[in-house]
Amino acid sequence: MKCSDSAPAELLKSIAEFNRREYFQAHETLEAVWLKETGPLRPFFQGIIQLSAGLLHIERGNHAGALSLLEQAIGKLEAFPTRCLGIHTQTLKTQARRCRDSLLALGEEGLKEFAWDNAPQIEVVSG
Repeated sequence: MKCSDSAPAELLKSIAEFNRREYFQAHETLEAVWLKETGPLRPFFQGIIQLSAGLLHIERGNHAGALSLLEQAIGKLEAFPTRCLGIHTQTLKTQARRCRDSLLALGEEGLKEFAWDNAPQIEVVSG
């Protein structure tokens, strides 16, 4: 799939919220973009939304919900190239898998011990 190098303003706003760990707000901001998108980028936006929601589930103590959403997010993002809309997608996918693996290792009982250093950050690249 071919992706543009530039990100729409709403996506950049959502990324800033995501990277500040404002997962609910990042989800809401990007959902507005996703709802308008009818083309091939729709699953890309949905993957980032699901990633935000999965991290929100970790905050709220929902291990099963977090794992499910992280798996769905990874699956959606896998279809996209290394860079898409200015996002270093490969790094994001790697971090999302690391986060999922951390949750699997912790199990439901260990969710409170989740190390937020394992939470993905969205890297925006230029050119």
